Amino acid sequence: MVKELKKGFLMMAVLTVLTGLLYPALVTVVAQVLFPAQANGSLVTVNGQVVGSRLIGQGFTRPEYFHPRPSSAGAGYDPTASAGSNLGPTSAKLLNGTVKLDDKKNEAVDFDGVKLRLLHYCLENALPYESSIPLDRFRNASGELDDVKLIKAFGDEREPLTVTAKVPIPADAVMGSASGLDPDISPRNAELQAARVAQARGTSPEQVQALILEHQSGRGLGFLGEPHVNVLELNLSLDQRFPRK
Repeated sequence: MVKELKKGFLMMAVLTVLTGLLYPALVTVVAQVLFPAQANGSLVTVNGQVVGSRLIGQGFTRPEYFHPRPSSAGAGYDPTASAGSNLGPTSAKLLNGTVKLDDKKNEAVDFDGVKLRLLHYCLENALPYESSIPLDRFRNASGELDDVKLIKAFGDEREPLTVTAKVPIPADAVMGSASGLDPDISPRNAELQAARVAQARGTSPEQVQALILEHQSGRGLGFLGEPHVNVLELNLSLDQRFPRK
């Protein structure tokens, strides 16, 4: 019995050294030599300062930047809470959104929903749309659209609010990814945002469109995935090419 135990412990020790020490060390050395950027997280630096990663999306909301797709990772693009909404295509929550009571017992947005995202996307990018009910009914005392009122109207069983875009809206403009950290958007999504970005930066839409084409990547190996644009890299190029005014 002692003989068999000895063999077992020796085997465990050998495999521990091989798979726990030597193999990881070899992979690390090869990766650092052949693919140093990828091995270290595909980090993006500006003036020696790390500003992000090509692999992890960031939330951009200001009009002079291209906006990423919606995210359900934490409060949005939280790399420590990667997740999708886990809601099915027929989910009322996914489509209409939901509200909740905050700490002060005031109603607030719990989940924005596809319909609200579509409306804001059209408004932010000056895209034509039709509304079944005048949107002025859903403004607050400051004259701004009240998202809580809109979500309730979308879910109204008697007279639901419907908003229809008059131009095709790409799915990634209103739907999040499974990880919530997608760093890319579709070229069409970027094109629809170009006029807003150009106006905010005091340049022409054509120049911004040309920059989009410069940053557009094709399918992997020619057939994997879809053409895409990295939002972080595109926005950094905007800052370099067309500084904010």
